Amino acid sequence: MASITAMISSLPPTSTFQLPTSTPPPTSLALITSNSTILSFNRRKPINNRNFTIRASSHMIEKETLETHRPDTFLRESDGGSSHQELGASSVRGRFEKMIRDAQDSVCAAIEAADGGGKFKEDVWSRPGGGGGISRVLQDGAVWEKAGVNVSVVYGVMPPEAYRAANPVNAAENGNFKPEPVPFFAAGISSVLHPKNPFAPTLHFNYRYFETDARKDLPGAPRQWWFGGGTDLTPAYIFEEDVKHFHTVQKNACDKFDPSFYPRFKKWCDDYFYIKHRNERRGLGGIFFDDLNDYDQEMLLSFATECANSVIDAYIPIIERRKDMPFTDQNKAWQQLRRGRYVEFNLVYDRGTTFGLKTGGRIESILVSLPLTARWEYDHQPEEGSEEWKLLDACINPKEWI
Repeated sequence: MASITAMISSLPPTSTFQLPTSTPPPTSLALITSNSTILSFNRRKPINNRNFTIRASSHMIEKETLETHRPDTFLRESDGGSSHQELGASSVRGRFEKMIRDAQDSVCAAIEAADGGGKFKEDVWSRPGGGGGISRVLQDGAVWEKAGVNVSVVYGVMPPEAYRAANPVNAAENGNFKPEPVPFFAAGISSVLHPKNPFAPTLHFNYRYFETDARKDLPGAPRQWWFGGGTDLTPAYIFEEDVKHFHTVQKNACDKFDPSFYPRFKKWCDDYFYIKHRNERRGLGGIFFDDLNDYDQEMLLSFATECANSVIDAYIPIIERRKDMPFTDQNKAWQQLRRGRYVEFNLVYDRGTTFGLKTGGRIESILVSLPLTARWEYDHQPEEGSEEWKLLDACINPKEWI
């Protein structure tokens, strides 16, 4: 029984291949693309016709490999990884990777300290085509129902629909481009922290750097790069001092770079975390930005670093005030209903989730944002004027908190 493995640098959605006449007719064929997409063809009888067509699927991506230790870098050698540490340390890719890994360490240490006993479970993973990540999750602790803090460095080739999901602005501006795969590099930190106490808010933050190579059908076209991210608060109950503190920290980080950033990114956050089918926001906002490349690259790298380093100051003081407050079954049930809204937004609208699912990302890392428990009740309406109603009203009608 003959078999062939072909290594090719890129593969369009449909490709025709011809086997050389010296090759025995195979019964199976595997093709591994540069983005670790695996295509296979199997027959009970040899393939006598040497001309055949294979259609690629963007979902057939080689699975990640779990590692036993954390490498110094996930960058490819060509980007400064492995034996090229000095090159990597000076590149935007290398410095952004260092920033997100330092932020992961500091946030996880603060989360464990607030919990008073819970420890993160860590998975380190890599992909044969380059890149990898570190996923850390703390579940069923004293304070945290579920806390996830992930970093990843990923190389790959996006199918056209994933490119549109990752960057709808550029895709819309070039709406008539050919639907071909787009090579990309992405690095980021993403975290969602779900406390047990319904008076303690959920926090989400995500900071990422993205590059796409120049399209082959446009000679001379530039490589695209952009930053994205944000930090937002999702409480089940409103404590104005908490919300004002949180937004003040976001504003202070923004003001160090541009006084227009906070009002611009605060509105962007309110608009982005909108659950259209509910006509309400997921929470009480914060800051959010994406596709940001209209400023100096070094300035935006420093800005993303400042925002990531502000997470602990923005959030941990709130947790310390609320984590031990007594609560009722009614309070817990309302928290679970709001967690249901969280799930709805993440699975239906979130661009990061959509991109990860369409490019075959690591599923455990993609879905780590979902809470352990959530609740849906038929036609639930909080009593007007109640604390639950006040939260819902603020989600329907965003406020200026500072």
